[in-house]
Amino acid sequence: MSLTILTVDDSRTMRDMLRLALVQAGYTVLQAEDGQHGLEVLDDATPDVIVTDINMPRLDGYGFIEGVRADERHRAVPILVLTTESDPEKKQRARDAGATGWIVKPFNPEKLVDAIRRVAA
Repeated sequence: MSLTILTVDDSRTMRDMLRLALVQAGYTVLQAEDGQHGLEVLDDATPDVIVTDINMPRLDGYGFIEGVRADERHRAVPILVLTTESDPEKKQRARDAGATGWIVKPFNPEKLVDAIRRVAA
């Protein structure tokens, strides 16, 4: 059974790169342009793993993660943060919001897939 991954990133280039890497790994990919759009996608979908950026318009990654965790249907879905940020305080803030893991951009497709496999197990 193929896993479904929701990617949330305001960069079209990053969304395209994520889609390519994840489809090649055999995953079904849903995409959202920012945190608000991500929450809208979750109204009709139940992904196995979520990969989100932090710095986005309308609703940033922290708000998105908090929104996901507030919804009982998605409370247990692993959330990986994929961002250019590497500040320990921001990592802690993401963990406090409910993030499962943290990957710094630019990402290595194999390492991303490995991380998804680990959190989805």
